Amino acid sequence: MKIVLVGAGEVGGYLCSILSGRGSDVTVIDSSAERARVVDEQYNVRVLTGNGANARTLVEAGAAECDQFLAMTSDDKANLIASSLARALGARRTVARIHDHTYIDSSIVNYQVQFGVDFLLNPERLCAVELAKTIRNSGRVAVENFARGQLEVQQVRLQKGSNLVGRTVAQSGIAPKARICFVQREGMNEVPTADTVLSENDLVTLFGSPESLFEIRSRFEPGKVEGHVHVVLYGASDIALSLIRLLTHPRFRVRVIEKDEATARALADAFERVTVINGDATSLRLLEEEQVGGADYFVACTKEDESNIVTCLQAAKLGAKHVQSVINKGDYEAVMRSLMTSVGIEQIVSPRIATANEVLRIISPAPCVELGSLQEGGGVIVEIRVGEGSPAAGRKVREIPWPAHCVATAIQHLFGVRIASPDEMIQSGDRVLVITRPENIVPLRELLHGE
Repeated sequence: MKIVLVGAGEVGGYLCSILSGRGSDVTVIDSSAERARVVDEQYNVRVLTGNGANARTLVEAGAAECDQFLAMTSDDKANLIASSLARALGARRTVARIHDHTYIDSSIVNYQVQFGVDFLLNPERLCAVELAKTIRNSGRVAVENFARGQLEVQQVRLQKGSNLVGRTVAQSGIAPKARICFVQREGMNEVPTADTVLSENDLVTLFGSPESLFEIRSRFEPGKVEGHVHVVLYGASDIALSLIRLLTHPRFRVRVIEKDEATARALADAFERVTVINGDATSLRLLEEEQVGGADYFVACTKEDESNIVTCLQAAKLGAKHVQSVINKGDYEAVMRSLMTSVGIEQIVSPRIATANEVLRIISPAPCVELGSLQEGGGVIVEIRVGEGSPAAGRKVREIPWPAHCVATAIQHLFGVRIASPDEMIQSGDRVLVITRPENIVPLRELLHGE
């Protein structure tokens, strides 16, 4: 695989170490002579010093013939221009790292289409998705690496009094917002068909967007009142903003501690439901005054690792139930992961690792990736790329001869993701999320990828 990588900073350098170790043909472009020298000395890659958003430099790097073009600098505009130029030159796939949330918003202009970039990756959004995993629903099965947090799986118990008891899956009315993709009861674990009848006390696995699943859960658990989840964030960073957007449901009570007064005021104006405290969370007195010890979740997400570490230690000592932290520097990350249990930090996320993992998933040549399993049920969640020779390409979901005990739950197209409704068309290059039994993985790969 021939890869051209622009940017050898925290993210680009980390990708260099992985890709070169895998034996890929990697060419790295960086504007810093010092960073280029370090990469050249440490890794088995070709290195060019220059502007990655310059067409002449890209031609010299071989962008026209590359399989993967990765623009990973810290400059959004440079990444977009570089990726757009690489696409025009002939790169097979382009991936751009972007920070500004504006470029994700396609309500006016779809920036991804406009610049011709196959994938836009926002490190802050990826980190926020990781942090939100346990906050949104501690009991669900996580598949946030599909569609970068747009979809997830939740498990819910069908309670007495629900009007879904005795109905078939087809009669449930769950579609098109979500799919029922697994049903577990005493003596039975199955991927349901349209005719599967739901019974009281069934453990039902649902798939859909987080917002739709919050709404649908009430139909399974009538009368159940969800308690409030109290979340305290330290730092009004881009990660914090992304996390707030993921916690828009009224059951989440979010407070943000931000030491910069102007930033705190802007955050309060942007999010009316969020309580903003102007102060420095490294102050133990402030944490005590704000009763952080009573929080369900404390998340330190500033850009200053030292502050994040100190506040997490204090929050854990005060009694916060779950403590999470962002670590930006690679040098700190390994040390903190080794100390997590002893210091009371439950989770650490890293922008460079979150971005690199998503890049590696995107460029992986593997046609099938297992994303997770359903506990004690024998069901697996797999993502399969539709190959050019696939017998499923160009057909609607209902026209495809799916194996028994198999549910197609979502389809990720180049520029979006949708629930796999019966009339949804599958095209070559799409990625299909399927919940099935392990023995169906090979036939599914043959059906969708065309092996």
